[in-house]
Amino acid sequence: MKESIRFFSNLLFIFVLFFILFAFAMFQGGFTSWFLLFGFLPIFLYHIGLLFYPIKNWQVTREIQPQTLHAGGHFQVKVRIERTIPFPLYYCIFEEIFPESLNWVDNREQKYVDFDQPNRLQIKRSSKVIIFPWFRRVMEYSYSMMQIPRGEHQLRAIRVRTGDVFGLIKKEYRFETADQIITYPNERQLQLAERTSSLEQGSVSTSSFHLKNTNVATGIREYLPGDKFSWIDWKQTARKNEVMTKEFEQEKSTDTLIVLDECKHAFYNPLVFEAMVEISFSFMEATERQSSQIGFLSIGAESFYMPVQHNPIKKELVRKHLTTAKPVEGPAFSARLKEEMLKLSGSYTVRLITAYIDEGLLECIRQFRIRNKFIHLIYIHSDSFMQQHGIGWIKQLQQEGITVSVLTEKQLIKNPVEVKVL
Repeated sequence: MKESIRFFSNLLFIFVLFFILFAFAMFQGGFTSWFLLFGFLPIFLYHIGLLFYPIKNWQVTREIQPQTLHAGGHFQVKVRIERTIPFPLYYCIFEEIFPESLNWVDNREQKYVDFDQPNRLQIKRSSKVIIFPWFRRVMEYSYSMMQIPRGEHQLRAIRVRTGDVFGLIKKEYRFETADQIITYPNERQLQLAERTSSLEQGSVSTSSFHLKNTNVATGIREYLPGDKFSWIDWKQTARKNEVMTKEFEQEKSTDTLIVLDECKHAFYNPLVFEAMVEISFSFMEATERQSSQIGFLSIGAESFYMPVQHNPIKKELVRKHLTTAKPVEGPAFSARLKEEMLKLSGSYTVRLITAYIDEGLLECIRQFRIRNKFIHLIYIHSDSFMQQHGIGWIKQLQQEGITVSVLTEKQLIKNPVEVKVL
């Protein structure tokens, strides 16, 4: 409706202007008046042609490289415009319509310098390019975007504006052209200052995160993707006609379950949640490189659970979940955690990643310790918030013998991230 009104108003304006010049030539007469009329005639015909010229028939395509990247990376876009009728155009303005999800910058570990002021990382992205096409049938331009945040970003449309030299006519059309950019969480290098592993004989304390499964072999099992070549038991492989690997005592004891708090708390900070996602992803990758069994559980309005086992397909599903994870309002995290833990069987090394501690969570951890040998609580928040709201809970957890690590901006801006066990 708006476009129709604009079209008829422009058309009326041109005819009124032509009629005024024609009337002036008829009543005034003379060379000057008729010269103005015939001099305006080509301009009149051009404007009539521009009004009826269908820019909506253009073919607009977008090529993105790369379409998958990690948070903080960059991508380049090449836009190609093709038209069949080479009508002369003085200018064209092409504008990319960016989604709200791209209106943040991710400068990787440097973003945690402003841990208490996440709004400093909020921007309004824009990309406008002006081209003077004249008679060209094909137009191309490129642009790039830096410091892309985590998530799935949908580029849906490109807006085109054009008009005449005098600004009498302006035309605009929005081309719907959908493309997707997937930005995975940024993996951080982790350095665990102290770790307690539960073996069959009891608890053992080690000082490095990089553990190797090189203890005494206690059995054999079928080969799984990620197993080392040196673990293959060639005698059993020949006997069973299947590739068999040795199973080590330590390997049995390194089942790890990562639990991520995706509930939106009263003191929600988007940067804190980004840190929680990055640390969850980093723990998964680090544990996977040890060839340890790892599972994942995120708890929000709905739960996402991936069992403890080696499976590249399921690992990719977890990565995609972390790519799009967002905190949601709903029931308390402690209540949801209690429900989910009752559904799980077996004994794991649990790494619980959260940004909020309350009495309900403390009680849930107490109950969970009865069923499991080891739980590691990773508390992430700014240093100022932790001193005001979290220090009391942390001391209480320590007094009850619960393993706690605190990650503030002081640790997160470093590479590798040192995860100290308090």
